[in-house]
Amino acid sequence: MTNFARDEFDRVPEVSSRQGVHRAASAPSRPKLWPILSVGIAALAVGLVAFLLLPQLGFQPALTPPPAAAADTSTAPASPTTTPSARATPSATPSASASQPASPSALEPATSETIAPAAVDKSQPVAIFNGTLTSGLAGRVGATVKSDGWVLGEVANWQGAPQQQSVIFYSDAAHRANAEALSALLNIPTLVESADFPTPVAVVLGPGYE
Repeated sequence: MTNFARDEFDRVPEVSSRQGVHRAASAPSRPKLWPILSVGIAALAVGLVAFLLLPQLGFQPALTPPPAAAADTSTAPASPTTTPSARATPSATPSASASQPASPSALEPATSETIAPAAVDKSQPVAIFNGTLTSGLAGRVGATVKSDGWVLGEVANWQGAPQQQSVIFYSDAAHRANAEALSALLNIPTLVESADFPTPVAVVLGPGYE
């Protein structure tokens, strides 16, 4: 027992629920989430198995062609053979003279003529001159020319300017064929046109000729 006087706070009803203002209300219970998570994980596992295993077991989804394909076949253009046109047919076949080029002979001028080379005439006399210091060279070459069927002209030593090489002189173009034939026979490639000799063709043997 206390020594203080009783006040209103000391009057406590005997039949009453004892509740204090300092007590906090009890928090409501939270719903449990593990059933929802279990269902989600199971659904994810089933989808993953179906995605990975069904293609390997031969299950392929049926593909339906798009409706645009059917529309394309109905709008396909008709074959060119079913729509003939009179304007597309060529009017006439071009003439043979227009389609074929003219022959080269038709393009050549009418006045052009082919000049035939002069024939070799061995009846024309051939003079042989020795322009070297080798004695009797002109005679030996003259014998070769005569044995080939040529008419042999003058055979002598060369009295003109010293020659650096062997030369075959011919009087004009009409006797060039004779000069070329003698060039092949005597192996003298140098040919000179000159009218200073009494014969149509003259062979001057230069240094080094054998």
